[in-house]
Amino acid sequence: MQAKHRNSGDALAEHAHDVAEDIQATGAAVLDRAKDIYQSAQNGVVTGVRTTDRAIRKNPYQAIGIAFGVGLLAGFLIKRR
Repeated sequence: MQAKHRNSGDALAEHAHDVAEDIQATGAAVLDRAKDIYQSAQNGVVTGVRTTDRAIRKNPYQAIGIAFGVGLLAGFLIKRR
């Protein structure tokens, strides 16, 4: 009778080990994917900042006017609440 329990226990331990390895592999894959997404987002933000910087330097008065208009609109919307 004890041999049956030992075999069941061994099978359960082996299954638990397999599940743990699967979880570890999945976690590693998710972490790698998250790093890739972060890197892509960071590259996109850097590109956007550089593009914005060039546009502001090329047209400073238009940039000031747009910033003023956005600020005025934001102030109006905040005041309405």
